[in-house]
Amino acid sequence: MVWGMLVIVVENAPPRLRGRLAVWLLEVRAGVYVGNYGRRVREHIWSQVEEGLEDGNAVMVWRSPAEAGFEFRTLGNNRRMPVDFDGVQLVSFQPDAAGDAP
Repeated sequence: MVWGMLVIVVENAPPRLRGRLAVWLLEVRAGVYVGNYGRRVREHIWSQVEEGLEDGNAVMVWRSPAEAGFEFRTLGNNRRMPVDFDGVQLVSFQPDAAGDAP
C-alpha cells in the first residue's frame, strides 16, 4: 500500500461534514484538513465529502506519481475549475458574477 499526504479544503461546509472530516484528518486551519492515507481510505473520505457537502465546495489534493507529483479533485461551485492539458491537470479561472478577471 502506498501512503501519501492528503489535503482537503472545504468552504461553506455543514458542521456535520466538518466533524466527519475531523475524525480522519487534522484540521490545521478552518476548513483545511490534512492526513496521510492510501487510496482506499482517501476514496472513502471523499465519498463522505460528496454525501455531506450540500451547497459548499471542496478540493482534495494527494501525492501521486503524476507529472506534477500530485493530483486533485474538486466538488461544488467555484471559480477555479480543473482542466486536463495534455495529461497534466491545471486550473482554469472562470469569470465571477460581475465579469471581473481573476
